[in-house]
Amino acid sequence: MYRVENDLIGDLEIPESAYYGIQTQRAVNNFHITGVKLSNYPELIQALAYVKWAAAETNCELGVLDENIKNAIVQACQEIIAGKYNKEFPSDVIQGGAGTSTNMNINEVVANIALEIMGHKKGEYQFCSPHDHVNLSQSTNDAYPTSIKLAAINSNMVLIDHLKQLIESFRKKGKEFMHVLKMGRTQLQDAVPMTLGQEFEAFAETLSEDVERLTQNSNLFLEINMGATAIGTGLNAIPGYAELCAKKLAEITQLPFISAKNLVEATPDTGSYVIYSSALKRVAIKLSKICNDLRLLSSGPRCGLNEINLPAMQPGSSIMPGKVNPVIPEAMNQTCFKVIGNDLTVTMAAESGQLQLNVMEPVIAYSLLESVHILMNAMDCLRINCIDGITANEQHCKDMVLNSIGIVTALNPYIGYKNSTKIAKEALEKNLSVYDLVLENKLLSKEKLDEILNPQNMLGPHKYKD
Repeated sequence: MYRVENDLIGDLEIPESAYYGIQTQRAVNNFHITGVKLSNYPELIQALAYVKWAAAETNCELGVLDENIKNAIVQACQEIIAGKYNKEFPSDVIQGGAGTSTNMNINEVVANIALEIMGHKKGEYQFCSPHDHVNLSQSTNDAYPTSIKLAAINSNMVLIDHLKQLIESFRKKGKEFMHVLKMGRTQLQDAVPMTLGQEFEAFAETLSEDVERLTQNSNLFLEINMGATAIGTGLNAIPGYAELCAKKLAEITQLPFISAKNLVEATPDTGSYVIYSSALKRVAIKLSKICNDLRLLSSGPRCGLNEINLPAMQPGSSIMPGKVNPVIPEAMNQTCFKVIGNDLTVTMAAESGQLQLNVMEPVIAYSLLESVHILMNAMDCLRINCIDGITANEQHCKDMVLNSIGIVTALNPYIGYKNSTKIAKEALEKNLSVYDLVLENKLLSKEKLDEILNPQNMLGPHKYKD
């Protein structure tokens, strides 16, 4: 069963059961791009509904929207926010028109739900119109970016929760491995001793820095351009709408939204997306580097570093029996590559804005929300399936320290760099220990040497005595 709606292009059949209308159906027909629907991102649908709710409250208070229609619109928005109508958002996340299809999708769904609330049929828009009532005092160019920003703020808060859980897992391993002596490395060469706990604590600390960075950058989304309408001049918005709508949105979301000082500047501006995307990229780069380290530290089991054991998740080869690969860090690496690529997409889309509008915001929204989603999923996968189950090969780590040339660094203050270099070179060439060569060359007494080369004395700054 179908109902017929019309627009400036002409008539079009809409499924009778659909709460969306003709402009949404045109988007479904026009854009077969990613196969990813708006319904895949309920946080964006909720944000759109919050914006329409705030707009209705504002218009009613300013005397341009009937209270009964306002109440129906608000109830419709609340039902959408509760998740009852996610399937009514079927259009592709990438679309032309600067997000008009998405804005009209929410307008149509809200209008048709409101119509039923008021006792009318879907499509009887003379009683509640997607344009004249739901979209009153608005344009896609202010409602759509405001919704993206709200969705990004809410998604970011969830992302941070997942990140904190991963950080805590690294910290627990840092405490568990704090007594495990191992060799630190620079440029993949032996450096000086450290503990495995120090290494894992460093993983936790570098990620914890990004909690603050993500929060700071997402706060830029709190400045919105509601009331800008088409290009920032506010044409067709009632006086006082911009400030009041920002206030209403702040009240219903409990987030401190403010109206932009210059709506003409704010409407084409995508700077907040760029800087937030850069924060996501920074997290991805750090996570990928950490996973590179995990793969190196677990390499082997007999011909690699073999300092740690990652949980065995699946057979590693269709041809090599017994092989187990670090599949979880590998999946995290690939996720990070996608996030880094999405950041470039956001950058190019932001750069492509022209004059009073940036029409590329759909791909910006898609890139940001996709990055958040896949990062959350991958971080959970890494935490649960890898980090929490890592074990240490403690004796092997210690043996490598004792056999390392790198411990000669600790002798520099006592025998000088030149003598230390000579000892290191000879130890390497003759496969001898640093310890034996120092005694053989009578550079230090056995008692002093034991004190200096005690690995525990090389784990932090300390005073040295002649």
